[in-house]
Amino acid sequence: MKITRILAYRVELPLHEGSYKWSGGKSVSVFDSTIVRVETDAGLVGHGEVCPLGPFYLPAYADGVRAGLRELGPHLIGWDPLELAKVNQRMDAALKGHPYVKSGIDIACWDVLGQATGLPVCVLMGGRFGESIRLYRAISQEEPEAMAKKVADYRAAGYTRFQLKVGGDPDTDIARIRAVRAMLLPTDRLVADANTGWTQHDAMRVVRAVRDVDVYIEQPCLTYEECLAVRRHTDHPFVLDENVDSLDMLLRAKADLATDVVNLKISKLGGLTKTRQARDLCVSMGFAMTLEDSWGGDITTAAIAHLAHSTPEEFRFTSTDFNSYVTVSTAEGAPQRVNGFMSAGTAPGLGIAPKMAVLGKPVVEIA
Repeated sequence: MKITRILAYRVELPLHEGSYKWSGGKSVSVFDSTIVRVETDAGLVGHGEVCPLGPFYLPAYADGVRAGLRELGPHLIGWDPLELAKVNQRMDAALKGHPYVKSGIDIACWDVLGQATGLPVCVLMGGRFGESIRLYRAISQEEPEAMAKKVADYRAAGYTRFQLKVGGDPDTDIARIRAVRAMLLPTDRLVADANTGWTQHDAMRVVRAVRDVDVYIEQPCLTYEECLAVRRHTDHPFVLDENVDSLDMLLRAKADLATDVVNLKISKLGGLTKTRQARDLCVSMGFAMTLEDSWGGDITTAAIAHLAHSTPEEFRFTSTDFNSYVTVSTAEGAPQRVNGFMSAGTAPGLGIAPKMAVLGKPVVEIA
């Protein structure tokens, strides 16, 4: 089987809540997503999705996905999409860095592999663990009472895991954490996610002020060293996210006892192939994981579901259903939330069928 054509489509994904806000005054109201389509000479077609969280979150931006595909795509025509290691080696040789550009192609090749074998991607990635995947809800940064109200509403919809966007004024963040935790049950999990937004001294102050609160602290500062310093001065469970971008960083975090949970984002690591490698390393080292991506719609949600469902349950801290945040559906067959949980599909590949009328005309075409 050979890749004969690579297409990319640009789709805007508005948010149900109008906007999404996090540390440093950053916000997004409409996400710019790229759907990647890989066509083959066997008639099988696979799809992937890449949706950066704006250009100011990670070293990734939406136009960069499309520009990178124009550079990378010609090097993949004629290659076998079923040979995933070779495809990834080829991408790394043709384009240094820019893992997010490669992610959509890699996901699409997994989709083709599943269709060619008649198996869901989660089975190919190790098997289906458990009946469903527990989801978290990200709570956009607002005043403490408004955030507590949203958590109450989402809890009524079945969520029991909440990622509270902090990383602003320390006094307000302390109030946010306390207000939300006060209305949760003891069995619920609350993560205070600063998204690198605190300086080290402010992070130290916050963790001391909420020492009596049952809360996880996520990525308080920009650098790994600053986060490690905070980690060593708190007994809260600790999560690393933005700094987790390689196997080397995971090994370093293990050696330093730097974290209890890591967030693995598919596009940040370069696709499902490399995220599975990181996932399996985390399992061997005993790290629990949030399995997700930077953002996306139906196709990203399907990829997350297959990655998460193929992860042993004891290491699966949580995942997310990005397609429930946005108002536009781009594919049939994507996982849907049911009482705070979702499941990977049982159809071959990702189990999705893109809505071509929504995707419109391709903005990139390589043959």
